[in-house]
Amino acid sequence: MNDAIKILIVEDNVIIADDMQTMLEDIGYEIVGNVIDFEQAEKVLSQNYVDLVLIDIILASDKTGIDLGQHIRDNYNLPFIFVTSNSDKATVEIAKKVKPNGYLVKPFEQEDLFTSIEIALSSFSYEAEQAKQTKSVVSEQDKTNVKNAVLKDSIFVKKNNLYYRIQFDDIHFIKADNVYLEINTKEKKFLVRSALKDYLEKLPPNNFYRAHKSYIINLSHIQAVNSKDIMIKDELIPISKDFREFILSSLNS
Repeated sequence: MNDAIKILIVEDNVIIADDMQTMLEDIGYEIVGNVIDFEQAEKVLSQNYVDLVLIDIILASDKTGIDLGQHIRDNYNLPFIFVTSNSDKATVEIAKKVKPNGYLVKPFEQEDLFTSIEIALSSFSYEAEQAKQTKSVVSEQDKTNVKNAVLKDSIFVKKNNLYYRIQFDDIHFIKADNVYLEINTKEKKFLVRSALKDYLEKLPPNNFYRAHKSYIINLSHIQAVNSKDIMIKDELIPISKDFREFILSSLNS
């Protein structure tokens, strides 16, 4: 799956590393590298797109996982989690200095790994959005006006290192899937990392409605409706009680 979350494993114990890779692939993540030291990790980072790095603190080289964590902080805008057998106070204090997005102690289960990754990705995405909003607040008013004029009838979505401009009218519905949103248009699907509530605020309120806890729909593209679902693009979408009352009252008016 091209849009799977891409993870780099940095672990010098080959057996543990292979077990981690199996766990992650079973969940649905994509492993872009499984390496044992700082140097190999840097090579993968420099040549591949990576969403998150899992790092053992003790590596098969002079440079430790702490060094790699600091290198990522200095050179890459992506989250990482320390995966280690060391949970003593001294190690934790050293690890905290490079601000990891998680700290997972061995041994662990697949559920622990999944939870740590999803929380790290969600937290990292939220912090990035907050920083973006803060920057936006302090931007000059004329730049804001230009931006609003450009985006008044559309929104930009990143895919494969390109930003696609999508007309609001072309969006049929948006589906939440963990930390991602699947934007369904007439021709394509796009994945973005965002909360459904936050994304709804970017859309025109007269056309878009949160029809269910996991769906935003474009009212203009509703094909059919019953007491439990609506149909858009020949797909049945569940609806909440509030939306059902809203849409049925519209039909009866």
